[in-house]
Amino acid sequence: MTSLHSLFLEYWPHLAFVLSLAVGGTAAVHAAMTKNDVRAAIGWVGVILMSPLLGPCVYLIAGINRIRHDHISEQRNKSLKDYSGNPDPPLADVSEVAGPQFGSLKVLGDRISRFPLRDGNHIQTLAGGDETYPAMIAAIDGAKKSIALQTYIFDNDSEGRKVVDALSSARDRGVEIRVLIDAIGSKYSHPSIIRLLRKRRIPCALFMTNPLGFLRMPYANLRSHRKILVVDGRVGFTGGMNIRAGFVTAVAGANTSSDTHFRVEGPVVLQLMSVFAHDWEFTTKEALPYETWCSDEWQAASPRVPARCIRSGPDRYMVGTHNMLLGAFAVAQRHIRIQSPYFLPDQILLGAINTAARRGIVVDIVIPGRNNLRLVNYAMTAQLDQVIRNGCRVWRADGNFNHSKLITIDGAWSYVGSSNLDPRSLRLNFELDMEIYSRATAREIEALIDREIAHAEAVTLEGLAMIPFRKRLRNRIIWLASPYL
Repeated sequence: MTSLHSLFLEYWPHLAFVLSLAVGGTAAVHAAMTKNDVRAAIGWVGVILMSPLLGPCVYLIAGINRIRHDHISEQRNKSLKDYSGNPDPPLADVSEVAGPQFGSLKVLGDRISRFPLRDGNHIQTLAGGDETYPAMIAAIDGAKKSIALQTYIFDNDSEGRKVVDALSSARDRGVEIRVLIDAIGSKYSHPSIIRLLRKRRIPCALFMTNPLGFLRMPYANLRSHRKILVVDGRVGFTGGMNIRAGFVTAVAGANTSSDTHFRVEGPVVLQLMSVFAHDWEFTTKEALPYETWCSDEWQAASPRVPARCIRSGPDRYMVGTHNMLLGAFAVAQRHIRIQSPYFLPDQILLGAINTAARRGIVVDIVIPGRNNLRLVNYAMTAQLDQVIRNGCRVWRADGNFNHSKLITIDGAWSYVGSSNLDPRSLRLNFELDMEIYSRATAREIEALIDREIAHAEAVTLEGLAMIPFRKRLRNRIIWLASPYL
């Protein structure tokens, strides 16, 4: 024993070198073979080689995408019917409702989403918490068999407790309820709303909580940013709204933040429910029976429009929204309107936006004048010159923070939902959006964006150049960390 101990003391530097070489080499090979983005591959290999023991540990925690293999791998939830069994055929031609240039975009959506484009949906736009939360609570109060609620942030405040009260009353009526909250998003208020839900005996779960039992980091960077409410499989809500009192005028007063949400009826509700069911089963291992949670009959009001859900996230739907937007910007012929609270597109999306502008397309980009995330605002500012110098018009909206995520193309196609135009939403978060082929809906969303532009300040290259050097340097340094903001 003493001899072994002496040998270890004498040769431990050599053993450490061999161990670091083996571990570091294995991790570097894995990064080189699995990363599709050359910059990510170079970055991780560099981190690993520069710190042969610590680097592989960091890579193990933050660099390996386990979710791509684990997240239900799109093995169909056997309790949910396949959408091909729906008696209504998918919409084949969108030229009449949107325009001939959108035919190729519809084909792209078919291949990215795996959900069919369904006609017969009614979509109602809801402005902020003043309209959204009462509509959600009214739907919950009318529930007869099931309520599925998924959100990123569900604050334990006056508005959050109103939703819990409505859910509790529904549970007392015998309604089946499932509530899924992101583990990171649940920490935005203290104490967490999850305690109140459990106290009221409302079935709930946290998405991506502590998977290894002792180390929270492996999944802390992968979050469910989706917002879904489905009642009786017939009425759905989705969009950008979390559940927070700061979006309600009666509570926040002059500091009320804005957002846009959507109430939907029609076959797209089945797609919302499918996304929730997959996320719930992944989190809890519980399969939700079709008969309780879905409906084959809808009584959607007119006008009825074609729509479908687009999933994206660090699973097999990686860069789903990214690819949809590349296609949408490519087919634009007149006008692209973008409203995003966090506008940090990668170089590929920037190239698509700038190319559209150079083709003569009018590109309007609306960002908040007052942002709730200071670091993101700094990083955004560092990148704005890249779109302005190519002909895009960038507007900083006046007034309070606006959390809306809205895109329209040529007054006929709209893209709405939970995705921001930043690296986190486009690659790390689980997101849910809708593409809508409807001139009426697009005009309604355009009016919202144009209203912001009417009271906005144009961002110019001259204005950006006038920012003091120390602040421009700060912005660029923070911009380097933008993939993880």
